[in-house]
Order: sequence, then structure tokens, then C-alpha cells
Amino acid sequence: MQETIICNTGPIIALAGIQKLDVLKHIFGTVIIPEPVRIEILTGGKTLIGLDEFLKAGWLTVKELNQQPDPLLSNLLDQGEASVIHIAREMGIDRILMDERKGRRVAREIYGLKVTGTIRVLVEAKKAGLIENLEASIQEIRNSGYWIHDKIIQRALKESGADK
Repeated sequence: MQETIICNTGPIIALAGIQKLDVLKHIFGTVIIPEPVRIEILTGGKTLIGLDEFLKAGWLTVKELNQQPDPLLSNLLDQGEASVIHIAREMGIDRILMDERKGRRVAREIYGLKVTGTIRVLVEAKKAGLIENLEASIQEIRNSGYWIHDKIIQRALKESGADK
């Protein structure tokens, strides 16, 4: 793919939690996270899953917000999701990395952005030889408490040929 992508909190936590955060730098040329996303990751709840790996990822670019997101975004989505869409629009970047269904729908349907999810990243990583076992990586993410719908998993395994 080798393009710039704006990334939300969930994919960072999911991939860092299984020590696969670095696949992002191999698949995308530049990975940008808004400052509110960085703060969400650093304050990451009770478990702080993936925090060590995140802190080592000096290749991630953190971007400050120049202004507050559109009030529509702020009313519909959490601060991280809103800032991802806002910065993508502000920078003229048309692809974001986000897993939350509502945020993905708003990004696509209202703002015309292309949306990629964590599982798509893992499928691309498998195709590029960056991970050996797609199914095991997905299971590790689930075991860490990150929810992924069964249909998404089945589609990814089928596409990658791992369902055979």
C-alpha cells in the first residue's frame, strides 16, 4: 500500500498488544496518530495492553489538532475517532485506520474517507510475509480482550486462504 494513514486508538492497542505494531510501518509509508489518540493510548484503562510496544514505536507521527473537530464529529463520535477524521480531512489524506463501526460509517458516508481496519492490516501483513499465522494473530487479539466480529474473521481467513 505504502501511503499515509491516520490511525485511531483501537488498531494501535490491538496490534501493540500482540507485538505486531511494526506491521503498520511496513504496510503504510507514514502512520499518523492525532494527539487525542496518543493520550487515549497512554491512559489506556486498567490493563495498558501494548503500552510498552507503543512507547518504543518512534516511527509513529503524532499530530496536534490545529483546531477542534467539526461539531458534528464531536457530537457523534469519541474524541479519538473525531480527531482521526478531522486530521485526515485537514491534511487531505483519504485513508484512515479505525475499527469502531459507528466511526467507520461516519468516515465513509459523511466524509467520503476510505476506511481500513485492524484485520485488513493483518491480512495484508500475512500476504507480505510479515506474520506467519493470520488465525493465531487474530486469536491473540481476541484473547487480549479486543472484540472482533466473527464475520470479519471468517471473511479475512477465507480471503487469505487460512480457512482451508
